[in-house]
Amino acid sequence: MPQGLIGRKIGMTSVFGEDGKNIPCTVIEAGPCVVTQVKNAETDGYAAIQLAYDDKKEKHTSRPMLGHFKKANTTPKRKLVEFRDWEGLQLGDVVTVDLFANDNWVDVVGITKGKGFQGVVKRHGFNGVGGRTHGQHNRQRHPGSMGASSFPSRVLPGKRLAGRTGGDRVKIINLRVLKVIPESNLLLVKGSIPGAKGSYIIIEK
Repeated sequence: MPQGLIGRKIGMTSVFGEDGKNIPCTVIEAGPCVVTQVKNAETDGYAAIQLAYDDKKEKHTSRPMLGHFKKANTTPKRKLVEFRDWEGLQLGDVVTVDLFANDNWVDVVGITKGKGFQGVVKRHGFNGVGGRTHGQHNRQRHPGSMGASSFPSRVLPGKRLAGRTGGDRVKIINLRVLKVIPESNLLLVKGSIPGAKGSYIIIEK
């Protein structure tokens, strides 16, 4: 995994480009993140940096985690993420949004909005059965024929059916950084990213 930061999705807005076009973009609060663990191949089997983000109260933190954060000389955090093969950082270092610059290209990882249990029309984009006459009754948004008859007399695994929708880990690649606002720890990224407002995301450089 490349270098990156943990952040929070603030919401969407738009900015005007140099050519006067209105560009939709997402506002991200990126960092500051604290290095809470440095892993290496000798002791852990692989090299990685663990970053922590977003303060939380000590009374909501377990004692083992309190000791973990105390080693890094920082307050308890809510979100921990590892970035592999990232060298040059020490325990307790702070990584800020200055890691990025205008016109950088980033990948963003987030958890999509959960939709609950949904039918095939919303979940997979089916058209539904269609007509309301000629014997059709309350079938407009149903999946229709399953396709199998006396053989194999069952529904084959993997068939697109109704079920729980959303709540998936999704990565959007090659998004352009439109603007970095270091004094507010904000990042403006072109386009949309997965997740609800206020949800945690990972920005990879």
